[in-house]
Amino acid sequence: MSDNSTPAKTPLYDWHADNGGRMVDFAGWLMPVQYRSIVEEHQATRNAVGLFDISHMGRLLIDGPDAASFLDSLLTRSVVDMKPHQIRYSLVCNEQGGILDDVLTYRVVLDADQSSGFGLVVNASNREKIVAWLQSQVADRSVEIRDVTTEYAMIALQGPKAIELLDPLTPFELTSMRYYTGQLMEFDGAECFVSRTGYTGEDGCEIICEADKIVGIWQRLIDEAHKIGGSAVGLAARDTLRLEAGMPLYGHELSESINPVEAGLDFAINLQNRDFVGKDALVEFRKKGQSRVRVGLQLEDRRVPREGCRLLRGDSEIGVVTSGTFSPTFERPIAMGYVKDTVAAPGTTLTVDIRGKEHSATVVPLPFYERGK
Repeated sequence: MSDNSTPAKTPLYDWHADNGGRMVDFAGWLMPVQYRSIVEEHQATRNAVGLFDISHMGRLLIDGPDAASFLDSLLTRSVVDMKPHQIRYSLVCNEQGGILDDVLTYRVVLDADQSSGFGLVVNASNREKIVAWLQSQVADRSVEIRDVTTEYAMIALQGPKAIELLDPLTPFELTSMRYYTGQLMEFDGAECFVSRTGYTGEDGCEIICEADKIVGIWQRLIDEAHKIGGSAVGLAARDTLRLEAGMPLYGHELSESINPVEAGLDFAINLQNRDFVGKDALVEFRKKGQSRVRVGLQLEDRRVPREGCRLLRGDSEIGVVTSGTFSPTFERPIAMGYVKDTVAAPGTTLTVDIRGKEHSATVVPLPFYERGK
C-alpha cells in the first residue's frame, strides 16, 4: 500500500471491475466480494471449479545461510527438515502463546548456489505486523527478509474439476503431485509456482507468478472454467466455503488472545527437540488443558448467527460465535465459536442470542463438509 488511506489494487483489479465484480476494501485491498450470487459462486466451486484472486495475501521471501534456523525459532512447526517444494501450515506466536498469524511455509530453491530459501504466505491484514516481527527477531543471524507481495500475483483454482482443468496445461502430471507440495512450471511463457493447496475444503491448486503475467493466465483459466461450469469467485463465497470446511480465519477464530491449543490446531505444533517463541506457553496450555474450545454449531431454524453472538446454556453465557453463515451446501445456518470445555461435546444443545432472541443450536464435529461425502 502506498499509504494508510488508499486501498491497494491487485493486478487483476481491472478484470474484476470489468466483469461485474462488486469491489470492497478488504484488509487494505480493493477486492471482489462477489460477481453474481454468493450461492452460485459457492456451488460452482463445490460442483465444478472456482477461480479466486488471492493476490492480497502477503508473500515474503526469507533467505540466507541462517534462514532455516531463523524460521524454526519462530514457527510452531519445524521447517529445518523440509525438502525443496514442500509446504507446511504453521503458526507464528508471541511469547504468551497468542497467535500472531497462521501461515504457509514454502521450501524454495532460489538458485544453484543459495538453496536455503523459504517463502511465507501470510494473511493480508497481518502482513506489515509479521514483516516487522520477523525483522525484530533477526538479531545477528545472516538472514534477508523480502516482502515481494506486489511483485507477484496469486490465484487459486478450487473444486472437483480443478485438476481436470489445469492438468492439460501443465508440463507434469498434477494428479501425481502430493498435497502441500508444489512445482515450478512455465505457463503461457511465464514462470509460475503451482501448489496443491487451498482454503475451500476442495481439491485444487494455487498459482504464484509475476504480477505482470497474471491477467493472461487468469483469462485463459476463466475461459476453460466456463466450459465446465466454473466461474470466478469473490470473497463472500470464499468465506462460506472455508466455514463449511471448518477452516479458521484470522481475526475471527484466530487472534493474539487465542492460542493454538484451544483453536484445535495441535497438528501444527511441533514441541519435540526444538525451541521457538511461545513454546513454553504452549507446553503449559497443553498441561493445564483449555477452558474453552473451538466448536462447530448447527442451528435449527434459518436465522444466521454472526460474529459476537452470545452462546448460552440455560441462563449462563458459555461462549461466543466467531463466524456464521447460511450454508449453501446444507441449506441451514452454521457457525464456529468458542465454548467452555464442559459443553464442547458433539450433540450438546445450546442457544444463540441473535439480536436479543434465543435460537436453538447443536454442537457438531468440524469440519461440516468434507469432499467426497
